[in-house]
Amino acid sequence: MIGIFDSGLGGLSVLAAIARALPQADLTYLADTAHVPYGEKSDDYIRQRVLAIGHELLARGCTEIVVACNTATAAAVAALREALPDVPVVGIEPGVKPAAKTSRSRHIAVLATASTARSERLLRLVREHAAGVRVDVLPCPGWATKVETLKFDDAEFVASVRSLLAPVLDAGADRIVLGCTHYAFLAPILEPVVAGRAGLVDVADAVARQCVRLAGANANGAGRLRLLTTARPERLQASLPALGLAFLLPRLDGGAELAVC
Repeated sequence: MIGIFDSGLGGLSVLAAIARALPQADLTYLADTAHVPYGEKSDDYIRQRVLAIGHELLARGCTEIVVACNTATAAAVAALREALPDVPVVGIEPGVKPAAKTSRSRHIAVLATASTARSERLLRLVREHAAGVRVDVLPCPGWATKVETLKFDDAEFVASVRSLLAPVLDAGADRIVLGCTHYAFLAPILEPVVAGRAGLVDVADAVARQCVRLAGANANGAGRLRLLTTARPERLQASLPALGLAFLLPRLDGGAELAVC
């Protein structure tokens, strides 16, 4: 069984990509809703949560774990791998490499949580994969929380998105990296803003391809999906159709459950 987790709903975008790539795999998704968002919390706090969730998923039978959160990957994936040395752990990183590689203007922007924006991991990605490319890192406070509310199309928020992106688009950025899994669900808002000027870069499919490479026996299950959350299980299940992920509903193995970790 493959376990996937995030601070809340954002990692569902990665879950969806994995489910498409591995239709027979048994999957468990854990949303740490009681502690969302991670983006404005300290690295120590995030590491504590990641280790607790990793052990919870292991106890529930997961033999591969996907950290479907850029912030958690930056702050704690190394600690999780050290704590669970026999479990393959897949992290997620902002798509700086593909963005820099495909940028014609040699100018990209990274949308990120406050924690990811200040992380050494992001700085390393820029150093290693974006030499000679202008990289603007834009912290996006409150964006993940907006997705958690399932109400992110109000005029005020849309206007704030346009205001944030306008300077980098006017300066010539032609690739906009979605540096938080929550932001994939903001694509309907972001695409009209960047249309004709820049492309959005998401890495969910790349993470899914890595899961396929590591899946082994996990690829051949019954295609079941289990949903776990640390708060409001009924809301997690209801979010699937609300976020355009109704195709996952037939895979559900019972209703969403409360996880204590």
